[in-house]
Amino acid sequence: MTNEQVVVIGAGFAGIAAATRLANQGYRVTLLEKNDSPGGRARKFTAEGFTFDMGPSWYWMPDVFDSYFAQFGKKTSDYYKLVRLDPSYKVFFGKGDQIDMPADLGRLKELFESIEVGAAEQLEKFLGQAAHKYKVGIQDWVYKPGQSIWEFAQPGIINDLIKLDIFNSMKKHVSKFFKNEKLVMLMEFPVLFLGQTAEKIPALYSLMNYADMVLGTWYPMGGMHEIIKGMVALAEERGVEFVYNADVSHIKVQNGEAKAVHLTDDRSFLADIVIAGADYHHVDSVLLPPDCRNYSDTYWDKRTLAPSSLIFYLGIDKKLKNLDHHNLFFDEPLEPHAAAIYENPDWPEKPLFYVCCPSKTDPTVAPEGKENLFILIPLAPDLEDSDAKREEYFQLVMDRLEKLTGQSIIEHVIYRRSYAHRDFISDYNAFKGNAYGLANTLGQTALLKPKLRNKKLKNLYYTGQLTVPGPGVPPSLISGQVVAHEIIKQKFSIAPQN
Repeated sequence: MTNEQVVVIGAGFAGIAAATRLANQGYRVTLLEKNDSPGGRARKFTAEGFTFDMGPSWYWMPDVFDSYFAQFGKKTSDYYKLVRLDPSYKVFFGKGDQIDMPADLGRLKELFESIEVGAAEQLEKFLGQAAHKYKVGIQDWVYKPGQSIWEFAQPGIINDLIKLDIFNSMKKHVSKFFKNEKLVMLMEFPVLFLGQTAEKIPALYSLMNYADMVLGTWYPMGGMHEIIKGMVALAEERGVEFVYNADVSHIKVQNGEAKAVHLTDDRSFLADIVIAGADYHHVDSVLLPPDCRNYSDTYWDKRTLAPSSLIFYLGIDKKLKNLDHHNLFFDEPLEPHAAAIYENPDWPEKPLFYVCCPSKTDPTVAPEGKENLFILIPLAPDLEDSDAKREEYFQLVMDRLEKLTGQSIIEHVIYRRSYAHRDFISDYNAFKGNAYGLANTLGQTALLKPKLRNKKLKNLYYTGQLTVPGPGVPPSLISGQVVAHEIIKQKFSIAPQN
């Protein structure tokens, strides 16, 4: 037990997880949130009877959430009801050319075999390897803090690295098993969550296919924000104090320590320990004195960011056909358009897009007889975000959506809100307006990510999608636990390493 005061900046998944674990160990924890509600990118809003999740919409890796709540003697079912989606999602390859991805693995193998002879057996082999990667990667490696190479020093490590395909690309890995273009796209799709193309993502991340096809796609009734509500309830039960509308202006530094966190409204909070769950770059470059920064502007400019997004939240005054809960649109070739986001950052002519229609599963998120639509278009970070471009893309995507699903939609829109780069910057101080953090390329994995400890201030830590283990909801949830574990373990007896 301890009486040390911890101040956490940012009430996203990582910040809440870190705060809760430390409070559970007897630390006094205050969590400062810039916005008027918790959740970070997983906030929600309501309008005209519709309830919209603002960001994450996929619930994968249920074991990560189960493990989080279990450490406090709780279950996810204590806070929200999960349903497994079947089909997991729908994929459009063109008008009249679509696939429903079954939740049952046996039916999934039958689907693959109907597309390519021998693909069922190949899928079984592929997922067998992916299961090992998931066990090692998600249940072991991602919980390491990435401070030293010695964390990974274990018997048989070289052999394990070979088995985990660290140095092989996801694209090459998939091509060993499948030749059909549709199957290749289906197998490469999950790594888009990691912020790069399959050619740039290590084949280790076929573990994502295991999460998708074996562990399944789930949905918390009421929306993804129900997870945040549950986490906040648990945090408050353990003694975490939440302070909203708390916009941090700077961190006061004295004698090699972060002493206090000051807000723009002149409030301040004394601290023995500070955890930055807000945007790493913003904290490092804006909130700290220049001589206390972990990284230079040059360092940040050389990082490979995951995409930003243009999101449309739409209320539709009728029920829609030919859409499932999750819908992927691969009517344009996946690889060249995904690559363009990173290699030639601009507004693409034929963007990829994804549609979530949670009202297909959950009647509470839309008025009776209406639909809730969430449309996401991945875009390069640091683009000039104008109303004119948003409107251009709205018309472009809605035209494709209507043609591919064979129905009129745009004339039935009764509520509409857009969200893109400038909103990510305004709400989250997101570096270059990014939505997902750093891409999980080989050069930005584990030890090569921005460090979770400040090199010059012995009591300042970082957590979230710009540090270990990486982007996405489960990794962010893990990140908060990792940093809390480091604080509990070290008790500041070990000086930070440069």
